Amino acid sequence: MSTTHTTTISWFLACKTSDVPTNGGVCVKYKEEQIALFFFARRNEWYATQNLCPHRQQMALSRGMTGTVKDEPKVACPFHKKTFSLKDGRCLSDEHECSLTTYPVKIVDDMVYIGVAAEMEMAGV
Repeated sequence: MSTTHTTTISWFLACKTSDVPTNGGVCVKYKEEQIALFFFARRNEWYATQNLCPHRQQMALSRGMTGTVKDEPKVACPFHKKTFSLKDGRCLSDEHECSLTTYPVKIVDDMVYIGVAAEMEMAGV
């Protein structure tokens, strides 16, 4: 008998849309994880990344400044100014730097949901 691992998305309720500042971020705790949640008003888009800045290992990205680099939405660490793509988490300041984990976000009835990976095991016959 073999086992197959699949990854599905599990959605959790993070907050109300009104809890997140326009063009800013908040920190949301999910289990043991800190997730930075951003509302990019000019684009009417929502993004979520890990809150830990990989550059100096500080939980600070939710307090970072948002903006764009060549139409790429980004966040800058408030302490060290390293910038990261809000779309895919890659470092925009230095191609050799670490990247961020990103999470899908959806809005339902003015409530913000963040998707996290939920691994499932299925036993085969």
